[in-house]
Amino acid sequence: MKIEDYGIIGDLHTVALVGRTGSIDWMCAPRFDSGACFAALLGGPENGAWCIAPEAAVLEIRRSYVEDTLILESEFVTATGTVRLTDFMPTNRKRRDVVRIVEGVAGEVAMKMNLTIRYDYGQTVPWVQHLDEGGVSAMAGPNALALRTAVPTYGEDLSTVARFKLAAGEKEAFVLTWYPSHETAPVALNAAEALAETRRFWAEWSGLCTYRGPWKKEVMRSLITLKALTYAPTGGIVAAATTSLPEFIGGVRNWDYRYCWLRDATFTLYSFMSAGYTDEAKAWSEWLLRAAGGHPGKLQIMYGAAGERMLPEIELKHLAGYENSRPVRIGNAAAAQFQLDVYGEVMDALHLARLVGIKSDEESWHLQRHVVNFVAANWREPDEGIWEIRGPRRHFTHSKVMAWVALDRGIKAIEQFGLDGDLERWKAVRAEMHDDICQQGYHPRRKAFTQYYGGDELDASLLMLPLVGFLPATDERIVSTIDAIALELTENGLVKRYLTLPSGEVDGLPPGEGTFLPCSFWLADCLHLLGRTQEAEKLFAHLLALRNDLGLLAEEYDPQAARQLGNVPQAFSHVCMVNTAMNLTRRVIGPADDRSTR
Repeated sequence: MKIEDYGIIGDLHTVALVGRTGSIDWMCAPRFDSGACFAALLGGPENGAWCIAPEAAVLEIRRSYVEDTLILESEFVTATGTVRLTDFMPTNRKRRDVVRIVEGVAGEVAMKMNLTIRYDYGQTVPWVQHLDEGGVSAMAGPNALALRTAVPTYGEDLSTVARFKLAAGEKEAFVLTWYPSHETAPVALNAAEALAETRRFWAEWSGLCTYRGPWKKEVMRSLITLKALTYAPTGGIVAAATTSLPEFIGGVRNWDYRYCWLRDATFTLYSFMSAGYTDEAKAWSEWLLRAAGGHPGKLQIMYGAAGERMLPEIELKHLAGYENSRPVRIGNAAAAQFQLDVYGEVMDALHLARLVGIKSDEESWHLQRHVVNFVAANWREPDEGIWEIRGPRRHFTHSKVMAWVALDRGIKAIEQFGLDGDLERWKAVRAEMHDDICQQGYHPRRKAFTQYYGGDELDASLLMLPLVGFLPATDERIVSTIDAIALELTENGLVKRYLTLPSGEVDGLPPGEGTFLPCSFWLADCLHLLGRTQEAEKLFAHLLALRNDLGLLAEEYDPQAARQLGNVPQAFSHVCMVNTAMNLTRRVIGPADDRSTR
């Protein structure tokens, strides 16, 4: 299946991917130290999969979420009848369950269930036993799964299989539960009661949304997706539910995104707060403070869902990868990189938190002062930049701008909120940084800010300059930069991060990747700030049309093949979608506002 053929279900601890054909991929064991608390690999039974589908040919598939919930319904139409498959994960429980309810809608349909359980990323076949109450248990090492169903099951080719028929009005339930193998399996779950409880939870949560603009349905789906990517115990939000889905089919740009990036904090806080979700914003900002605790020089750009720092990158050589895109990676070596921009994102996020009423206590501000002082002393250092290049460190213009943001937000904390700090020294450093960026980062001949000092390449991250208030959108240098990016870094109207080169001299990797969806939303934001709102709305409509039939977005898009690329669902893409909708909505129903007003 294509990447866009998948939907998600989740319980705020873990996420499962549901394919159009009735399959489920679920990395069920809560191994937070390795980031495997979210859905993992797509690719087939060698990784483990669970499929419930008609045995006969399917003539039509209809699927949708139940209203504003994370309950997914799929209808399969065959020559003999129609069945409905309802998939969900119960929320607010101390247990991890995936529930699947199959119901006959019309006629009679012969169904088949096939459950292939593999642990350790496909390397371990479990020991399977029948349960007295029906179903099976499967365990190996620390992990165990219990499948409960009234349908008789049997073993076939190291999988658990069931065959049954459903007439209109008949139902069968299947519940898969993870538990530690040294414990007794949890008691069986009542599927009907769990469905009603889960529906109430999501209906109540969705009802808190304060957004009333013209894109209410689209915004709500993205907010639900962001909520699904939240690890409830800590408030951390992972970047995506998958690892190693390629940014170029058959290529090597395959990364593990099941971690929490600090740079997402500003965008995520803005999305949740703009929609009225203060609890999520507060939990995320508190997670951010805990994760960032320690010496500023040791700040990482990403952490595990619970704040873990050790994220070693490993290649799984026994797996072929999605559509033969190798290597398959778990862990992420970029966690050890020096990325100067992340300090600005941390300060921007915490400044936004203050603006919306989430106060900084003494310990929090103490940490922030150290962050600002660290940036003031180290902003001239080269780094790996926002795109986490695997090539040489450079003086990336975007990194310098975000370092400026760190000083600027620290100064605003003193001026607007009366916090203590070295105001005059910080102002002097901020002014020095601004002058340096304008002199070294702007290319007079290109009439644009460029990717790094001394270079002439463009970079879509430079669209952030007006969005963070470094320069007004109407500054002629910003206008010409936006126009240059729109002209040279777009394909079919969508924005590329930068031009990948055969030599790999920019990022140390072979060329080839799709257009980057968050950057495309940034372009819409910039066009709106320039007063070119009709262009912005046209681009926004184009981006909305790229979502799959369930309203989900991956990280990238291939305009030539007309398909999504990269890990999915991508929090960054959904955050930027929500923020652009908010920005455009203010033109429709209220006064203009943008992040530069900070």
